[in-house]
Amino acid sequence: MKSAVGIGMTSQRTRNRMIERLQNQGIKDQRVLAAMSRVPRHLFMDEAMAHRAYEDTALPIKHGQYISQPWVVARMTEVVLECEPKKVLEIGTGSGYQAAVLGQLVEQVFSVERIDDLTRIARRRFIKLGYMNVRTKTGDGFQGWNNEAPYDLIIATAAPENVPEELLKQLKVDGVMLLPLGDNQSQSLVKITKTNKGYLEEKLEAVFFVPFLQGVVR
Repeated sequence: MKSAVGIGMTSQRTRNRMIERLQNQGIKDQRVLAAMSRVPRHLFMDEAMAHRAYEDTALPIKHGQYISQPWVVARMTEVVLECEPKKVLEIGTGSGYQAAVLGQLVEQVFSVERIDDLTRIARRRFIKLGYMNVRTKTGDGFQGWNNEAPYDLIIATAAPENVPEELLKQLKVDGVMLLPLGDNQSQSLVKITKTNKGYLEEKLEAVFFVPFLQGVVR
């Protein structure tokens, strides 16, 4: 296993500079900043890209997917912590980085990835780094992970054009869903709160994520 501490452009000092930048960009929750300081982002991408791990940009991983830019991860995590979740469903495991950050802050993370190769890679990372409260499986994100429902929080790291109805069913009452919503031209980060009377929807800010696709790739 490669060192989680890192050297040079993957060192803790470089990671600390990322944290300072996030603070300057308006991230205030100290729990989020501490979690992102602990998680070695450079171990969640190919070694050839590791020297760029702490830049404030999305970076390519396998199968045409991306690891989200640190600010987006921090912002989404900051928003969802407001509801103090304990049990979280993530749609779109990707590299596993967002799930790893959440795993520092909540009791349980269940993560669904449609591309089986990415699921296997992320699972090995979680095991090697000791993130035992993060579980992942290959599946259709539109179907969620019904066997483990209901969830306090559902977070998606890919953008559907419409809110998946099946995922709403897997939320607890007073639970929150956070997802990018829109097409390739325009997307917004949307927070949906489930109540006894229905759903409250709040549009937060413009974002851009890969499309939320149906089906499984094995």
